[in-house]
Amino acid sequence: MTDLSPRRAGGRAARREARTNPLADNLRPIRAGMSGGRYEPLTPSDMERIHNAALTALEEIGLSEAPASGIEIMTKAGAVLGDDGRIRFPRALVEDMLALTNRQVTLCGRDPLYDLDLSGTRVHYGTAGAAVHMVDVDTGNYRESTVQDLHDAARIADQLDNIHFLQRPMVARDIPDNREMDLNTIYACCSGTYKHVGVSFTEPSFVPDAFELLHLIAGGEDAWRARPFVSNSNCFVVPPMKFATEACQVMEACIRGGMPVLLLSAGQAGATAPASIAGAIVQAVAECLAGVVYVNAMAPGHPVIFGTWPFVSDLRTGAMSGGSGEQALLTAGCAQMHRYYGVCGGAAAGIADAKLPDMQAGWEQMCSNVMAGLSGLNMVYEAAGMHASLLGFCHESLILGDDLIGQALRCVRGIEVTEDDLSLDVMRATCLGGPGHYLGSDDTLNRMQRDYVYPVLGNRASPKEWVEQGQPILVEKATERKEMILSKPARARFAPDVDAAIRSRFNIHLN
Repeated sequence: MTDLSPRRAGGRAARREARTNPLADNLRPIRAGMSGGRYEPLTPSDMERIHNAALTALEEIGLSEAPASGIEIMTKAGAVLGDDGRIRFPRALVEDMLALTNRQVTLCGRDPLYDLDLSGTRVHYGTAGAAVHMVDVDTGNYRESTVQDLHDAARIADQLDNIHFLQRPMVARDIPDNREMDLNTIYACCSGTYKHVGVSFTEPSFVPDAFELLHLIAGGEDAWRARPFVSNSNCFVVPPMKFATEACQVMEACIRGGMPVLLLSAGQAGATAPASIAGAIVQAVAECLAGVVYVNAMAPGHPVIFGTWPFVSDLRTGAMSGGSGEQALLTAGCAQMHRYYGVCGGAAAGIADAKLPDMQAGWEQMCSNVMAGLSGLNMVYEAAGMHASLLGFCHESLILGDDLIGQALRCVRGIEVTEDDLSLDVMRATCLGGPGHYLGSDDTLNRMQRDYVYPVLGNRASPKEWVEQGQPILVEKATERKEMILSKPARARFAPDVDAAIRSRFNIHLN
């Protein structure tokens, strides 16, 4: 039997040394892809009612404004084009296409170390959005975001353990030409991180150039198709219940090029979606089910993410309220519906209505991030860095979000209750002839790293120690870490010959 008697092992110095020794990934207390699903705001009968309401909406209301190509794809599969121009979906068709849906999607990183397995209730946190401003924490002002800001966000995210993917969080406002902006977005993100990247395309005609760029980065088309490390965030619908014609054409082009697609439905409750939380989920589910039919009728089993992203309005003003408790419930309810269908899903969490990384931002970001993880959401988008209801992005907030998400992931992991975890042997050794405390015991030292999560920047010192440390301010420490990360070359930068080939073909705005 293992000797579990407590030992001092050198006191505080030994404990600090133990914490600095890195654990193997499989022994870390938190990591990408841990399984959630313990939180269930919807009962089984609730989910059944939402499902039936969504099918009724697809059968009786349908969606309008599909492109001609989409009409042909969906009607050949069994959808019905009405005299009013709306496409309606028989229940049997939806069920047949759900049966074809890929339930084992893996989103690849440029480095396989960062591949994301979206099966089951595996949880991953990352960025997203289309912020048009950067938050300056020194002045409190907002300024237009640039391609350099985007590249810097990618470089920062690449160094943060709890940011598992980078979907473009901001728009490069300094590039007025939309084609160049789309191509430079790919360049800025992929040259900044080895993690999976998500991007959007403004027009269908820009997609072929994007694939040419991606093939150069990957080392050829075959290498790209084997491991597509970029996905398309596609707002294929304009709620309520309309297809977005050009976005659908972009989606078709991405599917042909082998790119995974996020089917994104982003209605706003009380504005472009029903005001009730259940009703907003019904509409989002119906719209994404239409996307499932569309994609699988075109390319059965193509990797897609069921992207129910209903947002919340502050009904007093009509303004978006991404940091609200209602938003957290919406996201968790959507995650449950993803599990109901057994599909790989994503939704929004971690959005702050707060304009700066302050206490309001902390409670808003933590509430929805924890609930999203506990509900087993596969892809938690917009989880860090987003302020002013998606209008502003903040590098310091991205860094602080890494700590925040670390605590959320610890909640996702939950409580293990094995014989070893019950600790009876440890209690016997400590209380019956032992020192009467657990400080410095082998069990405590082992669990220090494997069971507990420690913030990188969050300060847990006593007030006296905090004063001795110079009374560090959290945002200032985040700025210091940002500057340290950005002072070093990006490890994901392209090889010189690859970069030269890209720059000879495309107008790259980054130095």
